[in-house]
Amino acid sequence: MPADGGFPILTPRFSILSVREALEQGTRILEEGGVAVPRLTSEVLLCHALGKEKTYLYSHPDVPLTELAWIHFGRYLNERLQGKPTQYITRRQEFYSREFRVSPDVLIPRPETEHVVETALRFLGPESKVADIGCGSGAIAVSLSLERGVAVCATDISTRAIAVARDNASRLGARVAFAVADVLDAFRPRSLDLIVSNPPYVALDEKPSMQREVRDFEPEIALYGGESGNEIYRRLIEGAERVLVPGGRIVFELGWRSLDPVRAMFGPRWSEIDAAADLSGIPRALTARYDE
Repeated sequence: MPADGGFPILTPRFSILSVREALEQGTRILEEGGVAVPRLTSEVLLCHALGKEKTYLYSHPDVPLTELAWIHFGRYLNERLQGKPTQYITRRQEFYSREFRVSPDVLIPRPETEHVVETALRFLGPESKVADIGCGSGAIAVSLSLERGVAVCATDISTRAIAVARDNASRLGARVAFAVADVLDAFRPRSLDLIVSNPPYVALDEKPSMQREVRDFEPEIALYGGESGNEIYRRLIEGAERVLVPGGRIVFELGWRSLDPVRAMFGPRWSEIDAAADLSGIPRALTARYDE
């Protein structure tokens, strides 16, 4: 690393770097730094530095980089080498075929969470009163609203997360109302038909073994669900018994070892408890019906 700003050395400052050369050198730097999928990451970061789509890299390989693009690309490479997730550098992540803006104030939406959306859509009617608890970036709430054209209420304990989610809903044209609230405190008794949540479910003792991109950069308040990782599930189930109408449902995202302890939390008022697996075969989206 050079002394001036800590940027990776792409080439001597006086040289002119072409798009192809920048891409190749960026790939080499990331590969030597042990970053996963170095070629793809270099492509994404270079596109971000240039303000172009991926096709530009291969249709204009000999175009020289401007000095500003060179500076940005070097900074992005350095940030990624330090462990900062690519999504926090570019401030964007695709989810359910839509581009969401993200920041270090929210979790990066994962592909497995799309299983939660797909499961919730099975129970979502045109007049359903639905809430997304712990909405983060708003990925679930916005996706449900746009897929069914319904109004959704989304809550989070973080005011900064709410700001990110509100921006995504506004930009994508989703009908989502937001409230800063803890779990289900914002809702009246018997006011909801469907509760959806991707709650914090990582146990505190898992923290040392987590990837540094997650452990050191994503918000702890959205990651850790107490000593066992399951504390928030219990609070959600208890709250759901107050706010769901009879026949209402919950849909939760599960952690990799959450199914059995969470299933055991349901009392006799619940039925049709089921879990759908993700593409890795891990139980991911849990559903249950409240019968009262």
